[in-house]
Amino acid sequence: MGNHGSNLDDILAEDMHHWYNKFMKESPSGLITLFELKGMLGLQGMNENATSYVDQVFFTFDMDGDGYIDFVEYIAAISLMLKGEINQKLKWYFKLFDQDGNGKIDKDELETIFTAIQDITRNQDVTPEEIVSLIFEKIDINGEGELTLEEFIEGAKGHDDIMEMLKKMMDLTPVLIIIVQGIVV
Repeated sequence: MGNHGSNLDDILAEDMHHWYNKFMKESPSGLITLFELKGMLGLQGMNENATSYVDQVFFTFDMDGDGYIDFVEYIAAISLMLKGEINQKLKWYFKLFDQDGNGKIDKDELETIFTAIQDITRNQDVTPEEIVSLIFEKIDINGEGELTLEEFIEGAKGHDDIMEMLKKMMDLTPVLIIIVQGIVV
């Protein structure tokens, strides 16, 4: 697939036929399973938190919930990460964080996800506990210990430090580079 390096801005500009051929080369069945995704990204043998995070990412991209990522879901996921508006990305983050699907995120859910991300990225600049405390201190203004989608989006957009932290923590550029370059482990 051409030499993209880490310049991801041009990825979606490529012709759809090329993307389809790449997708079918990686997954001849036309569907990617969770197991195949982990293999494609070289994420076998991770600890429980990291495995849980990757599972959650997969299930948020599996939009129809059939247990597979098809070509449309594949393109939609890449497009969201590269070109999505901030509200779209925040909605996706929220869906990812809301592990039990109750429409709210609590401290435990956030801590679990941030711990898993750090287990994968090895970025230990700030502890998950510190990140979660900061988010809830600034966004959970009524002190319920839970955030709705609206509270999360408005709160994150209202605090540049939280937005910056979320962007850094949720940066999937390394994953997208692996997908684009077609490195299969």
